[in-house]
Amino acid sequence: MEQPKFIITMDGHLRLGMVCQHKDLLVGREQCLGGGYYQFDWIGNRLVLDRASYDFGRPRWHLLDRLMVPASFRGLRIVYLYDDNEDFCVSDELEIEYYESQEQ
Repeated sequence: MEQPKFIITMDGHLRLGMVCQHKDLLVGREQCLGGGYYQFDWIGNRLVLDRASYDFGRPRWHLLDRLMVPASFRGLRIVYLYDDNEDFCVSDELEIEYYESQEQ
């Protein structure tokens, strides 16, 4: 069953999609630094990331300085929620670079 999942790649791309497995979000020979699930908080204007990928584990944010995000998410605050309800505000902690995504 497809679910809203995300991954972060070794080169710093944030990928989101409705997929069965997190590995389905990888392109070519990319390597993954973790992932989880996402939802939109339209009231708070946030992209909320949480939980862990069964394929790759929790995102390893500490390995990134910059996160490349599709331009369609510009203006949304990106937050990762840990199990203990601690928020990691990705938008504040990492440099965010927006790019125009290409259809695959």
